[in-house]
Amino acid sequence: MMISCEKATILCNKTQYGEASFLEKLQLKFHLFMCKTCSSFSKKNTELTSLCQKANLNGLSTSEKEQMKTALQKKD
Repeated sequence: MMISCEKATILCNKTQYGEASFLEKLQLKFHLFMCKTCSSFSKKNTELTSLCQKANLNGLSTSEKEQMKTALQKKD
């Protein structure tokens, strides 16, 4: 049975982050073979992930998040 495009999107993300099981990867590969729209999404998503990794993006530390939260609460 073929999975839905919505499920394929979820599995695409799980696969990119190494969280998908073997069966999920197999289901995704079959879906991508049959669905050109999801195949295109998967390629673009992979490119975006690669670009983000190359950019060496860093999020805020816990203390920076708390400082920002405090500053925003003071503005109210």
